[in-house]
Amino acid sequence: MTFKRILGALALLLTPALAFAHPGHGDNGLIAGLGHPVGGLDHLLAMLAVGLWAAQQQGAARWALPCTFVGAMLIGGLLGFEGLNLPALESGIAASVLALGLAVALAVRPPLSLAVAATAMFALFHGVAHGLELPAMSSPWAYAAGFVAATAALHGAGFALVRVLPRAAAPLVRLAGAASAATGVWLLAG
Repeated sequence: MTFKRILGALALLLTPALAFAHPGHGDNGLIAGLGHPVGGLDHLLAMLAVGLWAAQQQGAARWALPCTFVGAMLIGGLLGFEGLNLPALESGIAASVLALGLAVALAVRPPLSLAVAATAMFALFHGVAHGLELPAMSSPWAYAAGFVAATAALHGAGFALVRVLPRAAAPLVRLAGAASAATGVWLLAG
Protein backbone atom coordinates (compact mmCIF):
# COMPACT_ATOMS: atom_id res chain seq x y z
CA MET A 1 0.00 0.00 0.00
CA THR A 2 1.45 3.35 -0.99
CA PHE A 3 1.81 6.33 1.30
CA LYS A 4 -0.73 8.21 -0.82
CA ARG A 5 -3.33 5.47 -0.31
CA ILE A 6 -2.68 5.34 3.42
CA LEU A 7 -3.21 9.09 3.68
CA GLY A 8 -6.37 8.79 1.57
CA ALA A 9 -7.74 6.03 3.78
CA LEU A 10 -6.88 8.04 6.89
CA ALA A 11 -8.65 11.08 5.45
CA LEU A 12 -11.75 9.02 4.72
CA LEU A 13 -11.66 7.61 8.23
CA LEU A 14 -11.40 11.01 9.86
CA THR A 15 -13.73 13.15 7.77
CA PRO A 16 -17.22 11.86 8.53
CA ALA A 17 -18.84 13.50 11.52
CA LEU A 18 -21.06 10.57 12.42
CA ALA A 19 -21.37 11.70 16.01
CA PHE A 20 -20.13 14.43 18.28
CA ALA A 21 -18.23 13.43 21.38
CA HIS A 22 -20.51 14.43 24.21
CA PRO A 23 -23.91 15.73 23.22
CA GLY A 24 -26.60 13.10 22.76
CA HIS A 25 -26.07 10.82 19.82
CA GLY A 26 -28.76 10.68 17.18
CA ASP A 27 -27.92 7.10 16.31
CA ASN A 28 -27.92 4.07 18.54
CA GLY A 29 -25.60 1.13 18.45
CA LEU A 30 -22.61 0.36 16.30
CA ILE A 31 -22.64 3.48 14.09
CA ALA A 32 -22.78 5.82 17.09
CA GLY A 33 -19.97 3.87 18.75
CA LEU A 34 -17.82 4.07 15.63
CA GLY A 35 -18.45 7.80 15.36
CA HIS A 36 -17.83 8.76 18.97
CA PRO A 37 -14.00 8.61 19.01
CA VAL A 38 -13.80 10.11 15.52
CA GLY A 39 -16.31 12.93 16.00
CA GLY A 40 -14.89 14.47 19.16
CA LEU A 41 -11.61 16.36 18.91
CA ASP A 42 -10.50 15.35 22.40
CA HIS A 43 -11.01 11.64 21.76
CA LEU A 44 -9.63 11.77 18.23
CA LEU A 45 -6.36 13.43 19.27
CA ALA A 46 -5.83 11.15 22.26
CA MET A 47 -6.45 7.99 20.21
CA LEU A 48 -4.09 9.05 17.44
CA ALA A 49 -1.46 10.11 19.98
CA VAL A 50 -1.48 6.65 21.59
CA GLY A 51 -0.71 5.12 18.20
CA LEU A 52 1.97 7.70 17.40
CA TRP A 53 3.57 7.26 20.82
CA ALA A 54 3.47 3.45 20.59
CA ALA A 55 5.26 3.60 17.24
CA GLN A 56 8.02 5.72 18.82
CA GLN A 57 8.66 2.99 21.40
CA GLN A 58 10.71 -0.16 21.25
CA GLY A 59 9.89 -3.75 22.09
CA ALA A 60 6.76 -4.67 24.03
CA ALA A 61 5.66 -1.06 24.48
CA ARG A 62 4.71 -0.95 20.81
CA TRP A 63 1.77 -3.26 21.37
CA ALA A 64 1.32 -2.81 25.14
CA LEU A 65 0.31 0.85 24.99
CA PRO A 66 -2.57 0.49 22.48
CA CYS A 67 -3.75 -2.79 24.03
CA THR A 68 -3.66 -1.26 27.51
CA PHE A 69 -5.64 1.74 26.31
CA VAL A 70 -8.36 -0.40 24.75
CA GLY A 71 -8.57 -2.72 27.77
CA ALA A 72 -8.66 0.06 30.36
CA MET A 73 -11.13 2.01 28.23
CA LEU A 74 -13.45 -1.02 28.26
CA ILE A 75 -13.18 -1.24 32.04
CA GLY A 76 -13.92 2.49 32.27
CA GLY A 77 -16.86 1.99 29.92
CA LEU A 78 -18.31 -0.68 32.20
CA LEU A 79 -17.82 1.58 35.23
CA GLY A 80 -19.53 4.46 33.44
CA PHE A 81 -22.34 2.16 32.36
CA GLU A 82 -22.85 1.32 36.05
CA GLY A 83 -23.13 5.04 36.80
CA LEU A 84 -19.64 5.86 38.06
CA ASN A 85 -18.76 9.44 37.22
CA LEU A 86 -15.15 10.41 37.80
CA PRO A 87 -14.50 13.84 39.26
CA ALA A 88 -13.22 16.29 36.66
CA LEU A 89 -14.02 13.83 33.87
CA GLU A 90 -13.71 16.34 31.04
CA SER A 91 -10.53 17.79 32.56
CA GLY A 92 -9.06 14.28 32.74
CA ILE A 93 -9.81 13.74 29.07
CA ALA A 94 -8.30 17.13 28.17
CA ALA A 95 -5.25 16.30 30.32
CA SER A 96 -4.86 13.06 28.36
CA VAL A 97 -4.72 15.05 25.11
CA LEU A 98 -2.05 17.30 26.64
CA ALA A 99 0.05 14.52 28.20
CA LEU A 100 -0.12 12.10 25.27
CA GLY A 101 0.67 14.95 22.87
CA LEU A 102 3.71 15.87 24.98
CA ALA A 103 4.81 12.24 25.06
CA VAL A 104 4.78 12.20 21.25
CA ALA A 105 6.36 15.66 20.91
CA LEU A 106 9.21 14.72 23.23
CA ALA A 107 9.37 11.09 22.01
CA VAL A 108 9.72 9.98 25.61
CA ARG A 109 10.49 6.36 26.40
CA PRO A 110 9.68 5.89 30.06
CA PRO A 111 9.87 2.49 31.74
CA LEU A 112 7.14 0.24 30.39
CA SER A 113 5.33 0.06 33.74
CA LEU A 114 5.07 3.86 33.94
CA ALA A 115 3.93 4.19 30.31
CA VAL A 116 1.30 1.48 30.78
CA ALA A 117 0.04 3.01 34.05
CA ALA A 118 -0.31 6.48 32.50
CA THR A 119 -2.00 5.05 29.41
CA ALA A 120 -4.44 3.05 31.56
CA MET A 121 -5.31 6.08 33.68
CA PHE A 122 -6.09 8.21 30.64
CA ALA A 123 -8.06 5.37 29.04
CA LEU A 124 -10.25 5.09 32.14
CA PHE A 125 -11.36 8.71 31.70
CA HIS A 126 -12.22 8.10 28.05
CA GLY A 127 -13.98 4.83 28.88
CA VAL A 128 -16.11 6.34 31.65
CA ALA A 129 -17.20 9.10 29.25
CA HIS A 130 -18.25 6.44 26.74
CA GLY A 131 -19.93 4.32 29.40
CA LEU A 132 -21.99 7.16 30.82
CA GLU A 133 -23.69 7.36 27.43
CA LEU A 134 -24.39 3.63 27.13
CA PRO A 135 -27.60 3.39 29.22
CA ALA A 136 -29.52 5.58 26.77
CA MET A 137 -28.55 3.37 23.86
CA SER A 138 -30.89 0.72 22.55
CA SER A 139 -27.89 -1.51 21.89
CA PRO A 140 -25.14 -0.71 24.40
CA TRP A 141 -22.97 -3.67 23.43
CA ALA A 142 -23.03 -2.72 19.76
CA TYR A 143 -22.10 0.83 20.81
CA ALA A 144 -19.21 -0.52 22.90
CA ALA A 145 -18.03 -2.67 19.98
CA GLY A 146 -18.12 0.42 17.76
CA PHE A 147 -16.07 2.62 20.06
CA VAL A 148 -13.54 -0.16 20.65
CA ALA A 149 -13.17 -0.74 16.89
CA ALA A 150 -12.84 2.99 16.16
CA THR A 151 -10.31 3.42 18.98
CA ALA A 152 -8.22 0.50 17.72
CA ALA A 153 -8.38 1.88 14.16
CA LEU A 154 -7.20 5.31 15.32
CA HIS A 155 -4.36 3.74 17.32
CA GLY A 156 -3.45 1.74 14.20
CA ALA A 157 -3.60 4.84 11.98
CA GLY A 158 -1.22 6.73 14.27
CA PHE A 159 1.12 3.75 14.49
CA ALA A 160 1.09 3.15 10.73
CA LEU A 161 1.75 6.80 10.00
CA VAL A 162 4.96 6.78 12.04
CA ARG A 163 6.09 3.42 10.67
CA VAL A 164 5.44 4.39 7.03
CA LEU A 165 7.09 7.81 7.14
CA PRO A 166 10.82 7.97 6.55
CA ARG A 167 13.00 8.70 9.60
CA ALA A 168 13.54 12.20 8.24
CA ALA A 169 9.86 12.91 8.97
CA ALA A 170 10.25 12.31 12.73
CA PRO A 171 10.18 16.07 13.39
CA LEU A 172 6.75 16.21 11.72
CA VAL A 173 5.45 13.52 14.07
CA ARG A 174 6.84 15.46 17.02
CA LEU A 175 5.21 18.62 15.67
CA ALA A 176 1.88 16.76 15.51
CA GLY A 177 2.40 15.79 19.16
CA ALA A 178 3.11 19.41 20.07
CA ALA A 179 -0.07 20.52 18.26
CA SER A 180 -2.04 17.90 20.18
CA ALA A 181 -0.50 19.07 23.46
CA ALA A 182 -1.40 22.68 22.62
CA THR A 183 -4.95 21.58 21.93
CA GLY A 184 -4.97 19.86 25.32
CA VAL A 185 -3.96 23.15 26.96
CA TRP A 186 -6.75 24.91 25.05
CA LEU A 187 -9.29 22.26 26.14
CA LEU A 188 -8.19 22.58 29.75
CA ALA A 189 -8.47 26.36 29.60
CA GLY A 190 -11.88 26.36 27.93
